[in-house]
Amino acid sequence: MPEGDGRGGPAELVERVDERDRVIGVVERGEAIRRGWPHRVAVVVCRDTEGRILVHRRPGGVSRFPGRYNWLVGGAVEVGESYRQAAEREAGEELGVRIEARFRFSFLCRGELGPYWIGVHEAVLGEEIRPDPDEIAWCGRLTEEELSAAVRRWPFVGDSLEVLARYLALPGP
Repeated sequence: MPEGDGRGGPAELVERVDERDRVIGVVERGEAIRRGWPHRVAVVVCRDTEGRILVHRRPGGVSRFPGRYNWLVGGAVEVGESYRQAAEREAGEELGVRIEARFRFSFLCRGELGPYWIGVHEAVLGEEIRPDPDEIAWCGRLTEEELSAAVRRWPFVGDSLEVLARYLALPGP
């Protein structure tokens, strides 16, 4: 029997993928995590018009990464969805905004919850955000230099640090 999403909702179905990001089946996300099966996750680096990066802290009572900071907004890619579609949907759900995500890179992350392919996007937030309090307890905007200092002081989601290193090594837009 598929599990719920941890909040009493229906099971979250994802596409199980291989080590080259090719779809090999549909599974419940909790099962993929338990069994170490790669699936897909899409994230967005949200910048404001001045180039500062949105940083947020997760609420203390959530099942994944309670009370930890993150500089990425995102989540699992649903069955049949592209990375970009998932990134835009997740930004809408978590921040209450419509964005146009621009794909930057992807890689197989061997993360805290197991392996997953992560598609990293960027977007400029042109409107006021309305963070979902079930997902975001606090948020602020930091320059790249301030973010680099914050990751040494605050408890960040570990996987986001690997993404940050890769992101900062990219050539500009």
